[in-house]
Amino acid sequence: MTSLPDLNQKIQSAAKRLLAEGKAEVVIGCRQGTTPMTVAPIFCRTEDDCNQLIWSNFAKINLATYLPKYPGKVAIIAKGCDARSAVGQVVEKQIERENLYIVGVACGGLVDVEQIQAREPRPIRAAEEDWATIKLSGDGWSSSLPKEDVLRRNCKTCVSRTPEGVADELIGEPTEALPADDYADLKALAGQSLEEKMAYFKGLVKNCLRCYACRNACPLCYCPVCFVDETRPQWLGKSQDEMDTFTFHLLRAFHCSGRCTSCGGCEAACPMDIKLREFNRLLDEEVQKDWNYLPGLSWDQTPPLTTYRPDDEADFIK
Repeated sequence: MTSLPDLNQKIQSAAKRLLAEGKAEVVIGCRQGTTPMTVAPIFCRTEDDCNQLIWSNFAKINLATYLPKYPGKVAIIAKGCDARSAVGQVVEKQIERENLYIVGVACGGLVDVEQIQAREPRPIRAAEEDWATIKLSGDGWSSSLPKEDVLRRNCKTCVSRTPEGVADELIGEPTEALPADDYADLKALAGQSLEEKMAYFKGLVKNCLRCYACRNACPLCYCPVCFVDETRPQWLGKSQDEMDTFTFHLLRAFHCSGRCTSCGGCEAACPMDIKLREFNRLLDEEVQKDWNYLPGLSWDQTPPLTTYRPDDEADFIK
C-alpha cells in the first residue's frame, strides 16, 4: 500500500489543485494535533494551509460535520464514513451536490487511543504510525502495537472503508471490504423483557453530563435549533433528571435511524465513554432487515423513514 508520507503528499497536491482550479474555495481535512495521537480539523484556503494536511489513524473526527456550515464550493478529504455522511447531507438537501467535491481516501480503520493508553500506561511522548503498526515512545522507552489490536469498535465492522462510487476522486489503493455488522452481541438483548431492555439502556447513559458533545460531533445533527433547546414547547428540562437524559438519547437515536453511517464520532467525542452506538445499532439492524438499506451509498436513494410511497404496504397507515 501507499506509505503514509506518500499518501500525505498526494492529499496535499490534490487540495492545492482543487483550490487553484477553482473547484473548491476551502478544502476540509486534518492536520497534526498539538499532543501525540491527536489530529485537528483544518480548513485550507491557501497553499501553505494545504501543506499541513495529513492522513492519520488517529483521525476520529467525521469531517462531514462541517460541510453544512459552508455555503460555497467545498472539498473534503474523506474516509468511507465521512463520504457516506456527506452523501446523506446532499440527499437530505443540506448541501448542494455541485458545491461538493469528495477526495476519497482508502481507510484501513482507525485506532482507539483509550485502548492504546490501557495497554501502554507510561506517559507517551511520541507516536509514529503506518498501516499496520503504532510505534510509541516516552522518556527512555519505546514499544509498538499491532494496529488491528487497537481498532475502534465501529471500524471492525465498517462496510465502506473505501468510498468508491461516491468520491469524485480516490487517493490510495482500495482496502478490502469487511463483513457487515451481524449484531451478534445484541441478540441476547433483543430477547430480554421490556423492563430488562429499559434497565440496560438507562444504565448506558447514567453517567451522561448532558454536554451534547455527541450531538455536536454528529454530521446528522444539523438542525438550526435542536429539540433539547426548544422552549416553545419545551421538550426536556435542563437538569440531570434521569428521564430527561434518557429521553434525549432515545429521541436522538430515532432521529438518526436509517441515516447513521456508524462513524463513531459520537462515542469518540463523549467525555464519559458512553457506548452511544448501541442505540443506533439496534435501529440500524431493523432498517437493514426491513428495507435492505445502508445510508450514504447512493446519491439518489433517500432514507426509508423519510420516504413516502402511495403503494407502501405498511399496515400502520391503514
